[in-house]
Amino acid sequence: MHALPAHYTNFSTFLLTGFPEVHCPWLCIPFSFIYALVFLGNCMVLHVIRTESSLHQPMFYFLAMLALTDLCMGFSTVYTVLGILLGLIQEISLDSCIAQSYFIHGLSFMESSVLLAMAFDRYIAICYPLRYSSILTNDKIMKIGVAILCRSSLLIPPVIIRLKFLNYCHPHILSHSFCLHQDLIRMACSDIRFNSIYALTLVIINLLLDAVLILISYIRILHTVLAIASWEERLKSLQTCVSHICAVLVFYIPIIGLTMVHRFGKHLSPLVHVLMGNIYVILPPMMNPVIYSIKTQQIQKRVQRLFCMKGA
Repeated sequence: MHALPAHYTNFSTFLLTGFPEVHCPWLCIPFSFIYALVFLGNCMVLHVIRTESSLHQPMFYFLAMLALTDLCMGFSTVYTVLGILLGLIQEISLDSCIAQSYFIHGLSFMESSVLLAMAFDRYIAICYPLRYSSILTNDKIMKIGVAILCRSSLLIPPVIIRLKFLNYCHPHILSHSFCLHQDLIRMACSDIRFNSIYALTLVIINLLLDAVLILISYIRILHTVLAIASWEERLKSLQTCVSHICAVLVFYIPIIGLTMVHRFGKHLSPLVHVLMGNIYVILPPMMNPVIYSIKTQQIQKRVQRLFCMKGA
């Protein structure tokens, strides 16, 4: 057990810095617009998939899981981000901070799992097209969904609950507009080896493993597509993967960027850390509905019909 320093104070609230070096209330306007896109875009995707019977297929069931995950991610951060920009809140309690951290990290792992399931869907559709409907039945899709939920929600609590019992003696100033596990453990003066090792293990068995499996699936897909004689058929097969590839890049690039900034960017301006953190939690939920609305013809046509009916 580590001895506490003489100036130890165990904080029950934490200060959210928001956007240091930038004191512009008008920032709430673009962020409000972004969150409006997150909520309206993902609700639109869910509505279209629910109401259009032709979209009741495995690929779109997985897309509905992705949209629901993105919607929850938006709800988990909108309160603190807009609250800080509007000047409504400055502090957050330890319990609220821990809860928000749980949802942010759990939903990130869930998004990674859904993207892996979608890669599996594309792999089966292209490499085993004749067995697609027999492999991905509704029962199996439901089991995959339950497995994703369990994997993402049950592995997180040990490391998050531990935050409640740490002693915090460093300045209680968070570097973002929301709570992240890595920010909280930096302020602890207790032994954080369990949190550090467990968190690293979670990243390896969730994000890294998912990324490797997605890469392997696309190597197999590319191998199958190159064996097709017709260029038109090759292009048609690859076009069905474009939306998913874009979603994977939008998810993993910000994570890699945020990791690099945390590891090697200590000399960078605090604003860079904050921007990377916001990109990490906001960009995928905002962009995924746009990507699938533009790249997926079935959704594009249904959305166009939806707006035409409203405009009539």
